[in-house]
Amino acid sequence: MKSGKFLLAGVALLILLAGIIGSLWVSRMPAGGTVRIVQDGEVLSVINLSEAEDQLIEVEYEGRKNIIQIQDGEIRMLEAECPDLICVQQGWLHSAAPIVCLPNRLMVESIESENRTDGVVR
Repeated sequence: MKSGKFLLAGVALLILLAGIIGSLWVSRMPAGGTVRIVQDGEVLSVINLSEAEDQLIEVEYEGRKNIIQIQDGEIRMLEAECPDLICVQQGWLHSAAPIVCLPNRLMVESIESENRTDGVVR
């Protein structure tokens, strides 16, 4: 009886791990994708990372600055004048989850997911 419960728990754990790994794999942003920089609902820039040159982009909001870095086809928030610096701690954008600086109302997001087809209905 106990071995059946352990087997069932093991199968459930394997299914859970497969789901987690699968969701992480699906949510990864493709290298060199397209990103959008948005501040307070206004699109500031749309950048194709595979074609972009290495650069620093400075964005200001109410006297505070954020510096966005593009390097080798990747993007990150390099510096921010905000109290918590969570946006800087997020590092390079490698997933569908955006980099967000709430105090400065700034977001760097992948827009590749908008161009992909989820499914086809016939």
